Amino acid sequence: MREDWVEVKLGDICDFVGGGTPSKRNPNFWNGELPWASIKDIKGDFLKSTQDFITEDGLINSSANLAMPNEIILATRINPGKPIISKIKTAINQDLKVVKTKIDINSKFLFYSLKSLEKDIIKVSSGTTVLGVNLNNLRAINYNLAPLPIQRAIVFKIETLFSDLDNGIADLKKAQEQLKIYRQAVLKKAFEGELTKTWREQQTDLPSADELLEQIKQERQKHYEQQLDNWKQAVKAWEDNGKEGKKPSKPKTTIELPPLSEEELNNLPKTSKSWHWCKIDKIAGHNANALKAGPFGSSLKKEFYTPHGYKIYGQEQVISGDSKFGDYYVNEEKYKDLINCAVFPLDILISLVGTVGKVLVLPEDAEMGVINPRLVKITLNGFYDSIFFKFYFESSFLKSLYKVKNHGTTMDVLNLTSIKELPYPLCSLQEQHQIVREIESRLSVCDKIEQNISEALNKSEALRQSILKKAFESKLLSDAEINACKQEADYEPASVLLERIKYNQKVTAPRQTKKVKTSKKK
Repeated sequence: MREDWVEVKLGDICDFVGGGTPSKRNPNFWNGELPWASIKDIKGDFLKSTQDFITEDGLINSSANLAMPNEIILATRINPGKPIISKIKTAINQDLKVVKTKIDINSKFLFYSLKSLEKDIIKVSSGTTVLGVNLNNLRAINYNLAPLPIQRAIVFKIETLFSDLDNGIADLKKAQEQLKIYRQAVLKKAFEGELTKTWREQQTDLPSADELLEQIKQERQKHYEQQLDNWKQAVKAWEDNGKEGKKPSKPKTTIELPPLSEEELNNLPKTSKSWHWCKIDKIAGHNANALKAGPFGSSLKKEFYTPHGYKIYGQEQVISGDSKFGDYYVNEEKYKDLINCAVFPLDILISLVGTVGKVLVLPEDAEMGVINPRLVKITLNGFYDSIFFKFYFESSFLKSLYKVKNHGTTMDVLNLTSIKELPYPLCSLQEQHQIVREIESRLSVCDKIEQNISEALNKSEALRQSILKKAFESKLLSDAEINACKQEADYEPASVLLERIKYNQKVTAPRQTKKVKTSKKK
């Protein structure tokens, strides 16, 4: 620290005036015209509005106090050490303190110095459930005080550097938004058939859309006939066993969904003859449970959970993108009860609430298990690629189609019925694989750029903290800048300032009164 600075205690230069909360039982104290700040309003550097308001009676009849415009408010509970400059006249609650200066000090210098002390304030805070700082501990924090001209110069330099930093951050965030737009543009082109247009023209053996649909139909029929043969054998075995137990159920044919209407098809992109827009029944597996919503909540209560067994798949796996995440299981008996909701490798899991429409493709080594009520599982047939499905279902392209179809509604709510109504692009498996390659080659570049941007944003925040640290260790200004400060009329070294602080403390200290001894009466 330079010789013209001085180390004091925070309580030497300022004090803290707390607030309070008017009684919630008295409606006359609330919804008035006076802003009332609480910890939820302490965001950013400036307080310009509050969520709650009180009346003058609420202020008078409570321990709430006022912060005036340009005064600093400091959080001392829940998020202790967070300062903010009030731009309004506002009352404050008990989790906040108005910073009242005892000496002539630049308010912005004080504000930025408090920002630099946030970690120090947290260190002296305590609390098991809610963190808070004791005022005595707050006042005892060491504080580096500079001469007034140097304070002004430091504030000017901090704000100049922060402005440059903010401009750089804005550019980085703009680039992030442009990447999002580019990603969705890639997906839109992919599912309009544009990314593989040249590739398609070079192929000679691609099936037409009609041929694809016929192949799917034949495979489904073949699967049903196999199920029928298996059933006949099971019935014969049952009869040979004296018809003991329940007779095996005859397999049912897969119910076909109504095709997309002409109006719906007219709202979809026009693609090549080898493409077809269809509903999900054409791409789902041929088993009865290929499309399945999770069980009712009462069928999978937490009381059924076990430490190991069959995994319960929920939102946590889908949103994290990690099938191994989480440790909820059920035993074999419950698994058999919920066998219709069982999942298998390469199944598609879709979240229905929270992060709606997020997709997880189960890997080949996925644990056996069941889905919970917040998911839908889809088993695809051999004509549809799971990664192709994931890219399509998570694209804003699909969401825009959903919005058109539902006259302006969004995918904030999703269920199996709406999934069945959505359109899906059907093309040859070879072209699906090519589309996935085209998408991944482009998005891998986006991923690398995104990583670089994230690293730059993290570095910018670290740089902001470094600027504050240097500022209040007296290392931010150059020698030339400091010499210029020393030429100003109100420059005085810290030693003079310290003497003034000590004098003020002496003058304002309460006088000790001597106790008068009284003689006992005889």
